[in-house]
Amino acid sequence: MPKSLLLFLLFIVLMFSHFTNRVFAQEVFAPESSDTLAAQRIPEIVVTANRHGSIRLFTPEAITSVGSKTIQKFQLRTAPEALIQSAGVFVQKTNHGGGSPFLRGLTGNQTLLLVDGIRLSNATMRYGPNQYFNTIDLFGIEKIEVLRGGGSVQYGSDAMGGTVQSFSHEIETSEKTKFGSTVLSRIATQGMEQSLHSRINFSNKKVAFTGGATWRNFGDLVGGDTTGRQTPTAYKELDFDLKGKIILSSSSCLTMVYQNAHQRNVPVYHKIVLENYAVNEMDPQKRTLAYLRLNQDIRDGILKSVVITASYQKNEEGRNLRKNGSNNYRIENDKVRTLALSGEVFMLNENGWSSNSGMEIYHDQINSIRNDRDLLTFTDVLKRGLYPDGATMTSMAVFSLHTLELPHWTITAGTRFNLYVNKVEDKDLGMITLNPSTLVGNAALLRKINKNSNLFVSLNSGFRAPNIDDLGTLGIVDFRYETPNFKLKPEHSLQYQIGYKYKNRRIHGEIYLYRNKLYNLIVRSKVAGNSIEGYPVYQKENVERAYVQGAETAWDLELTKAFLLSGNLTYTYGQNLTKNEPMRRIPPLFGRLAVEYSLKKWDVNLEWQTAGKQSRLAAGDKEDNRIPEGGTPGWNVFNINASYVLRNFTFDLRFINLFNKDYRYHGSGVNGYGRSAILSLIIQI
Repeated sequence: MPKSLLLFLLFIVLMFSHFTNRVFAQEVFAPESSDTLAAQRIPEIVVTANRHGSIRLFTPEAITSVGSKTIQKFQLRTAPEALIQSAGVFVQKTNHGGGSPFLRGLTGNQTLLLVDGIRLSNATMRYGPNQYFNTIDLFGIEKIEVLRGGGSVQYGSDAMGGTVQSFSHEIETSEKTKFGSTVLSRIATQGMEQSLHSRINFSNKKVAFTGGATWRNFGDLVGGDTTGRQTPTAYKELDFDLKGKIILSSSSCLTMVYQNAHQRNVPVYHKIVLENYAVNEMDPQKRTLAYLRLNQDIRDGILKSVVITASYQKNEEGRNLRKNGSNNYRIENDKVRTLALSGEVFMLNENGWSSNSGMEIYHDQINSIRNDRDLLTFTDVLKRGLYPDGATMTSMAVFSLHTLELPHWTITAGTRFNLYVNKVEDKDLGMITLNPSTLVGNAALLRKINKNSNLFVSLNSGFRAPNIDDLGTLGIVDFRYETPNFKLKPEHSLQYQIGYKYKNRRIHGEIYLYRNKLYNLIVRSKVAGNSIEGYPVYQKENVERAYVQGAETAWDLELTKAFLLSGNLTYTYGQNLTKNEPMRRIPPLFGRLAVEYSLKKWDVNLEWQTAGKQSRLAAGDKEDNRIPEGGTPGWNVFNINASYVLRNFTFDLRFINLFNKDYRYHGSGVNGYGRSAILSLIIQI
């Protein structure tokens, strides 16, 4: 373990032991914001753990949030990069236009992504890192919640490592007619970013509305002292969003949302540099979401409210590929259209019991094409796409979540039954229909030690149903060629967790220990002796068992009214029991320490981000050209952030990587930012 990380861990332990004794008898915070990275002032409400609002301190789960204030203050570039600020989250970047969150050692299709309670994860979500969370416009969200270690009971498949949920801007009606607007302009040194965002807001007694548009031009990413400019990594982006609320009666309202994100010419840098590609890019990378949500208060006995949501979502990923010296220009395009309907009922009695129960249906339809173009003759040859064209995946589920609040105890428990209907037509095998189903549950027991602290234990079972990416992939994926397998079953996980939370006027902290058992894992198995187009052939099978265990801690300390000290540290250990080797892509020990000084108009933050060396590698890691021989080196990066508010103007300035060190997040295809600066101007009218 590096000395810097050992000192960091020692600091956290000493801070906890010293200040807990001094402030243990003080009162609970009366203040707190909904941003767990900011100074805590009012009881923070989180949604993801129970599908409805609950106080984070007394929620027996490891859950944190990154709010819009932190996103603005630290000038975070994208939704994935915003998660770097959250305790327990490691973000791998295959390319500059991506970013995949690792929760307790898992990512990709083993980590669930949501937008306003609606699944972003779909039938083509693939194993390993991906770019899908980057299709969320960072300027169009209120906050991001991260639930580590749970989510399958609440939201279904994929939440084996945890759940990441973004929330659109909150809007409320007002007694008087209100109108406002915001304009944000941002630039970065060395041409790395030019962004422009505008938003308008309107509200009266019956209606509330917000609408925003974002234009972004990202130049090539410039690394540290030995990397320099990484070409090509530049891309462009155009997003817009609309959200409206209509008061139908004193007990009901209708919410309408439309989001559209469009990224163009997003290069995959390591493919071009390391795998002899002249062109390797995603164009377009698009997401569209529209939904209607009816909230109806009932308040008849124990029945309190009903929520019904209908949604439509479309994800499109295009890929343009050409090897150096080749006349073959490959154009691939995959579209996933998702229709969904959900309904849930909230119940509550006077004895501390509450429940949230309901049903949901998701239907994904995939269209996938491939066109090989000869650049000499300009002739096109249509071939099978990456996925079987016309394949569908339907998910039907019922769930029930329960909470019992007692004077000194909180008990939670829930269950979900999920049935899937996967239909894939293959030209050689014909129509294949699979109907996997699963039953999962969770339970937690929280002991309220006093009004400032609690201790809890929890058990979460999770699953991931085989999707169309598992069942019907055919083609080049990363550095291999995949063929389909139509006999797959769901993956499963069982996670044990113990957690401690503490909070008073000056200090807020938490510690978690966990172990996650994984079995029936779907993995790529190499087909011995076979190769296609020069790539080794792989097929997916349910053949492996593994476990992940670790520790997470995060603390915020208010030294004075002006000084805030915050830090977090995460340790993850993963072992593949079947292969008797480390699990793939396990993050190293990593953490963050920051001190913030705030006055009425000024805010200055000094930040230290650090990660240890990761030399504990699986065989697949050693074959991955994104991971240096011998493992990814450890690193330390220092940043300074400053904000100044003058009437309706806010100036934000961020200095990144002050010592211009070269570094890389483990498993990434690009190196991190070198010494640079970002300046934002926000005007509110």
